[in-house]
Amino acid sequence: MEPPSSSSSSSTSSSRSEQYRNWLELPRDVTASILQRLGAIEILESAQKVCMHWRNLCKDPSMWRAIDMRNREDWDTSFDPEKMCRHAIDRSSGQLRDINIEYFGTDDLLKHITHSSSQLRHLCLVSCYSITDEGLNEAAAKLPLLEELEISLCSFSKEPLMALGRCCPLLKSFKLNQQGSRSPHIEWDEEAVAVAESMPELRHLQLFGNKLTNDGLNAILNGCPHLESLDLRQCFNVYLSGDLGKRCAEQIKSLRRPNDPTDDYEYAAGIDDDGSFDEDDPSGMSDIDYLSEGYGYYAFSGESDFSYDDFTDYGDFYDFGDYYFG
Repeated sequence: MEPPSSSSSSSTSSSRSEQYRNWLELPRDVTASILQRLGAIEILESAQKVCMHWRNLCKDPSMWRAIDMRNREDWDTSFDPEKMCRHAIDRSSGQLRDINIEYFGTDDLLKHITHSSSQLRHLCLVSCYSITDEGLNEAAAKLPLLEELEISLCSFSKEPLMALGRCCPLLKSFKLNQQGSRSPHIEWDEEAVAVAESMPELRHLQLFGNKLTNDGLNAILNGCPHLESLDLRQCFNVYLSGDLGKRCAEQIKSLRRPNDPTDDYEYAAGIDDDGSFDEDDPSGMSDIDYLSEGYGYYAFSGESDFSYDDFTDYGDFYDFGDYYFG
């Protein structure tokens, strides 16, 4: 058998070269676009450790205009997410526009966010049980450019919601979501009234699992004349019949009714009818609920015994701390 010709070998080599392209040869903007599809956790925990080129790119403030710190069920609980979030915010160098936080967060972290950037357009707080009315109220005054706000599975009174409406005149989208329940039967229009009285420019409103009544809904329709979409799924105190149903159909372009399907809702949509209820918490969730298995990340709101300084051996590039804080 004759050995392969030089042209054949060259062709094979070229084919392999095309098959295994060097990612470091990608243009900087393309690499940045790929990395930005990762969350902040993945960037800090993995991507920036791949090579010097990626590390330098991950330190660019433009990479941190959006910070996604939403949890996954398999999230490693050995590190301190609040400390990591603060570092991500610091890397933005004042360019932060969009931040999502889930299962952790304190008044101090919220203060750090609002003090670090005056450009915030989007804020999402999910299951942030350690942020207080006072902390949210104080933060509201520093969010004049906010356009989109989500507060899901948290419990705040009417006052900070009113403050957000007054201090955020550009607010166009608001999500205020809870876990739906039919019992115990609770009617609670305070949040609906806060929206109606302070957020006249809203276009999109989601009140999943809210305990508002027809009175609260009427107040919203009166106070938010520009409303285009309204999500009332699992709002079981609302009855869209008669004049109110007709008014909603005429005024709202996209209406989700209390018993509409929840397939596209991004959180657990199971109805809680076990009767657990704390009279001091209008959300219908007790302290025991917050600490139950479904809220297993509650401990993130406190101090962690874990320290980045505990680890120093992470290969030949840098020590562990330098990966994050260098």
